[in-house]
Amino acid sequence: MSSHLEKCARSLLVCEKSSFMNEASRHETHVCKHSFNYKISVLIPECGVLPADIANVISHFKSYFLVRDLPVYKFLDAKFLDTVKKGGFYALSYKTRIDEDNVVALLSSGHLVLSLDKDTYQQLGLEGKPSEYKHRKDMRYVVTVDLTDKSLVPGTKRFQQVLLSLKERVPLKSDFLLTRCPPGAEEDGELQALLSQHTYEECRPTVISRSLTDIPRPSLHPSDLRGNAHSCTPVQFLEWLGSVNLNIRCNNSASSFLSTYVCPEPCATVNKVLLCTVTGFIPPEDVYALLQELRRCLAEPGFTDWVSLTVHGFADSPVSWGAAEHGFLKGGENFYNLVCFKNQDYWLHMATGSQDGCPP
Repeated sequence: MSSHLEKCARSLLVCEKSSFMNEASRHETHVCKHSFNYKISVLIPECGVLPADIANVISHFKSYFLVRDLPVYKFLDAKFLDTVKKGGFYALSYKTRIDEDNVVALLSSGHLVLSLDKDTYQQLGLEGKPSEYKHRKDMRYVVTVDLTDKSLVPGTKRFQQVLLSLKERVPLKSDFLLTRCPPGAEEDGELQALLSQHTYEECRPTVISRSLTDIPRPSLHPSDLRGNAHSCTPVQFLEWLGSVNLNIRCNNSASSFLSTYVCPEPCATVNKVLLCTVTGFIPPEDVYALLQELRRCLAEPGFTDWVSLTVHGFADSPVSWGAAEHGFLKGGENFYNLVCFKNQDYWLHMATGSQDGCPP
C-alpha cells in the first residue's frame, strides 16, 4: 500500500439521539448555526416520487445572487449596514480557497469574517488572531468585525478605521454569493441598490430527484443509535448513505473485482427509494423549513418509517457551525445528517475534518 494512503487525516463524527418533542432538543440550533450550505440530500425509503408538499417547500427556497468583483468595503455602506443589522443576510466569497486565498464571509449575526494570508493581514491593519490551524509558523490570520456594534456607525473613529483598511490599505474584492432570508420589500430594495452597481446574476437552487429500485437498506431502530443490537453503527450508516448518493451497488460479492461493499446488517431490500438533491447557496432557514415538512410527512399514515436529511457545508467556508473556524487540509468536510423517525425521535450526525473544532 502506498505510504500516502496510510496517512489518513483525522476526522471527527459527533452523534446524538433525541426527540423533536423534547423541549431541550437542540436540533433547531444545530441547523440554524450551520450558515453556509451548498447541498442538501433527502432520502426517503419506500417512496418513488417526491411528495408534493415536500416539493413545494423546496420550490420556495430562496434565490441567491452571484456578484462579480464586489469590494468588501461595500458591506460598510450606511444603508446596507441597516439591512445587515436586521439579520438573515448571508454572503460568502466565491471560488476562494481557504488554505491559499483570502476568504470572506458575512454571517446572519452581522459578523464579517476575513480569513487572510499573512501579507494581507499585516497590510490591512485590523486586529485579528492567528488561525487555529497552522503549521510551525503563523501563516494565516482571522479578522472578525461585528457590523452590528454600536461603535461601528458612519462617522465614528472605529468605522473610519475599518473603512480605511478595506477601501484604501487593502482594497479586497471577490466574487460573492449573496442571499437574504426572509426577504422584505425594504431590504430587497437596499440589496438591489448594491447589485445594480455590479455585474451579477440571479440563481435558483438546482433540484435533481432519482427513484432507485431494489435497494438494500439497513434496519434502523430509534433507540439504537450506537448499533448495539437492532441497527448498524453511525459510521456504517453514513457509508451506506454515501454509496446510495454515488449510485454504488450495495449487494456486491466478496470476489468482486470492482467493489466488495455490501449493505450493513441487519438489512432488508426495499422496492424503491427516492433520493432528492438540492444544490446552491442555501440558507439554514430553508433547511429548517424542509426539516419541519419532513416531520409532518412522517406523521401521516402509510408514510415510511424514517427519512434522512444530509446537509453539506462549503469546503472553503471560513466557519462551520456558528463562528467556529473552519479549515480545509485534505477535504474541508463539514456536514450533518438527521435521521427522522415516525415517532418524532431523531439521530443527529455531525462530521468535520481535522481542521475544525468539535461540532456544538
